[in-house]
Amino acid sequence: MRVKCVICDVVETIDSQLPLAKKLRNRPIHTYMCTPCYNRIELKTIERKNTGLFQEFTPAEEKDEYI
Repeated sequence: MRVKCVICDVVETIDSQLPLAKKLRNRPIHTYMCTPCYNRIELKTIERKNTGLFQEFTPAEEKDEYI
């Protein structure tokens, strides 16, 4: 399966039987990022978290009164 990175527009070939390929085929909202772009974003995020100014917003859990 041929896939294109959403950031750098590099076209790569991945095995059609990989779970990622199946996810991309069945759910078009999912996007593909090549390994260098993924690693770069991961490093930048870790650097931002280490500054102490990074706020990670998690949705508040709803409490069900019947459970």
